Amino acid sequence: MTDQDTDTITPENVQEAPRTTSTTLKRPFASGFILTLGGLVAIAAGTAFSHLSTVLISVAFALFAALGLDPVVRWLEQRDVRRPWGIVIVYVSFAMIVVGVLLLIVPTVVSQVSQIIADLPKLVQAFEKSEVYAWLDDVFGAEASSLMHQVTSFLTQPTHIATIGQGVFRVGMTIVSTLSGVIIVLVLSLYFLASLPAIKVGFNRLAPAHSRARLASMTEQITDSVGGYLMGMVALAFCNAVVALVLHLALQLPFPMLMAVVAFCVTLIPLVGSVIYCGLATALALFSGWLPALVFAAIYLAYMQVEAYVLTPKVMNRAISVPGALVVIGALVGGTLLGLLGALIAIPVTASILLIVKQVVVPKQDAKLTA
Repeated sequence: MTDQDTDTITPENVQEAPRTTSTTLKRPFASGFILTLGGLVAIAAGTAFSHLSTVLISVAFALFAALGLDPVVRWLEQRDVRRPWGIVIVYVSFAMIVVGVLLLIVPTVVSQVSQIIADLPKLVQAFEKSEVYAWLDDVFGAEASSLMHQVTSFLTQPTHIATIGQGVFRVGMTIVSTLSGVIIVLVLSLYFLASLPAIKVGFNRLAPAHSRARLASMTEQITDSVGGYLMGMVALAFCNAVVALVLHLALQLPFPMLMAVVAFCVTLIPLVGSVIYCGLATALALFSGWLPALVFAAIYLAYMQVEAYVLTPKVMNRAISVPGALVVIGALVGGTLLGLLGALIAIPVTASILLIVKQVVVPKQDAKLTA
């Protein structure tokens, strides 16, 4: 037996191994109970998280809304407006804009939708005389006529109209629930915006004293990039809404104000928002004829190129700098994991990760190299 063997094999070592094993074997019920309890706690935590997903999404939306409004509040602070009054000014202005848009759109939408429901048979007959239907009839033949006959019979039967009314009622209830969720998000964002400086200070105090200055700098950069990104998205969406409104009015397309609001909301979605709206608005313009739809699609596609290569770089490069490939990958991953919220926060989250890598990970690796 060598000296190494005598060092590794001792009476204490020989006794410790069976002691641990015997403890587990002598108390199988307690061990099994603890393991089962741990599994139940994990299942309960996962179930609670799934039930709280809506609340967590609302909190995330509210936090990002607060970060997006914070640059405006700080801009007012730089002009000798105290922060509480700056918050009041921002939210009152936002509320006035929302109320003005609703007063402008809701009566028109209600009257136009009711008029469309009343004129559905006439609209179907007018569509049968249009160039679009003639093209469909040439391509599909009797199938197009059969489909239109089924649509006409469906729309003229009272029972089906009642079914449509029930669907409209469900849509209305969905809109009401959505509006209540928006109100909750706005209230939460108000609290977050009012306490944002205190939240930053409290977060920085979680780090060791020697790292607080560095963490405070990184926190400011991340929050500034998130706020600048969200403000940039709002500015680009507003440009899309203005272009959509002008095109609908110039081409005399239906629902100009409604489609402008839809353009603003849809184009807030990164990467695909403008494409989605272009397809939706072009499909609606087909009811006015081939030529208006073609002109709308051509002009809006030209604007999309201007937005992609001129407006977006100028607006976004001031707020956030992320390589194009990472933008696409981040938006795809975020949209897959969290839907619309994931698509919205993917780019600022990617920028935050890049900032942490550049200021924390890379300097550590460089220090190892020099050492």
